[in-house]
Amino acid sequence: MNKPGAADIPAINAGTRAARLRRLLQSPQLEFLMEAHNGISARIAEEAGFAGIWASGLALSAQFGVRDNNEASWTQVVDMLEFMSDVTTVPILLDGDTGYGNFNNTRRLVRKLEQRNIAGVCIEDKLFPKSNSFLDGERQPLADIDEFCGKIKAAKDSQGSDDFCIVARVEALIAGWDMKEALRRAEAYRQAGADAVLIHSKLGRPDEILTFAKEWANRAPLVIVPTTYYSTPVEVYRRAQISVVIWANHLIRAAVAAMQAAARQIQATQSPIDVEDRIAAVGEIFRLQGADELKKAERRYAGAVRRRVQAIVLAASRGRELDGLTEARPKVMLPIGGRPLLRRLVDEFKKQGVNEITVVGGYRAETIDVPGIKVIVNRDYEHTGELASLACAQAGFTDNMVILYGDLLFRSYILRDLLDSSGDIVAVVDSAAKTPATGSPDYAKCSLPDDRTVMDREVRLLQLSKEKKGSSGRWIGMVRVRGEGLRWLNDSLTELTMRKQERRPGLPDVLNHIIAQGRPVRVLYINGHWLDVNSLDDLDRASAFT
Repeated sequence: MNKPGAADIPAINAGTRAARLRRLLQSPQLEFLMEAHNGISARIAEEAGFAGIWASGLALSAQFGVRDNNEASWTQVVDMLEFMSDVTTVPILLDGDTGYGNFNNTRRLVRKLEQRNIAGVCIEDKLFPKSNSFLDGERQPLADIDEFCGKIKAAKDSQGSDDFCIVARVEALIAGWDMKEALRRAEAYRQAGADAVLIHSKLGRPDEILTFAKEWANRAPLVIVPTTYYSTPVEVYRRAQISVVIWANHLIRAAVAAMQAAARQIQATQSPIDVEDRIAAVGEIFRLQGADELKKAERRYAGAVRRRVQAIVLAASRGRELDGLTEARPKVMLPIGGRPLLRRLVDEFKKQGVNEITVVGGYRAETIDVPGIKVIVNRDYEHTGELASLACAQAGFTDNMVILYGDLLFRSYILRDLLDSSGDIVAVVDSAAKTPATGSPDYAKCSLPDDRTVMDREVRLLQLSKEKKGSSGRWIGMVRVRGEGLRWLNDSLTELTMRKQERRPGLPDVLNHIIAQGRPVRVLYINGHWLDVNSLDDLDRASAFT
């Protein structure tokens, strides 16, 4: 024998969640809903294969850390439902307590639920504010039948979709009334327009439920919540013509038990090592949050957002000019204003959303200790130069990189403007060059001088050399490579590496080679606001650099 109306289900828009919930209620098969209480538990329930979700009042209040006594406002509940709806595709049936007030509160609730694509609401015939059914249930008064029927009618009249479902929950057996009263109430609620009836019992056996189902005789879809009689085989429910079984609180209880065990273990051992293999990996949390979808969206809408950028910091040198200060550490680990020079560089990158940072070390590379970076070591740094260090990182090149020397200090806007600049390769040139040149500066000959009154001019780098005369400014040791520029860089690295040269080629040689091949290297002019650290005098200036 089929459940009520199974052979005569009207044509329903199968595309809406409300329609799918209605089909679950009217299905000739026994169906199941799983409790969820937030976005991640809702996604887990759907991934497990459940065709619908029960937004449990107990679980929702518990995840807020309050009692199941209407202490969480209905607006807070609806806000959480919006997150749950956004990350799932299956229908959600809200455990709406008493409708959070009188008929007027209930009809406003229905409108707000439909706006958030919630498929239905279950309301119970107790008084507002309610208490959980398993807490002094027999002492809880029930609503007047006519009043509750008015609430059901108000809910039905308020719904915008014919498919939105109102489930009437009968609490008579919980409150200590007899079977006759439970059936009387259920029939009145059906007549008032309820799409299904939920009959609740707190006994450890399903006897009351089975008796009710027999007397109910399929007048409307019947929903049950076997929290206390959970050991009953589901085949019993199939024979009794139950429509839907709700597993009402199991995900919140499973989460609580797991969190308690993990917290106790970590506190006792002062380490997560014993629980790490028994809990979800961080990557699984990212997956449930939809991190992969965001990556795909970033690739698709790259024109609207800044593309992912990698930074490569060349930091293999000792910095011999700094005397005994670099005896036990490389130049990039010298403290500047209380922070290592490399730490300050990393912080500047982080400000601009550059989080993939590769540092090519050499001298005392084992002392490079800055979180959030990847260190690659040029072990032959004493006999090679910048070209070899850059080649060490070549296998990890991406098509959007900033390459720079590790002894730089600069204002944040310089990196920001470089990241926003156009061109496949862009070199930063200081046209002011007010800072005394230390070390071995590289001067830039450019196609046009810096004209601060004209913006967005395309200026090309013609050559880098040690000759200051006739130059347009000083290259600061920072360049951006992206798009086609990556191929040009790789080709030049390969060719220059194969050449036998008396001197050690550096990054300026790479840029000059690219220019010699007819490739455009654009210039981003700046006017000071940077410093490279090559000497003790530079260290003094760096301490005042903010």
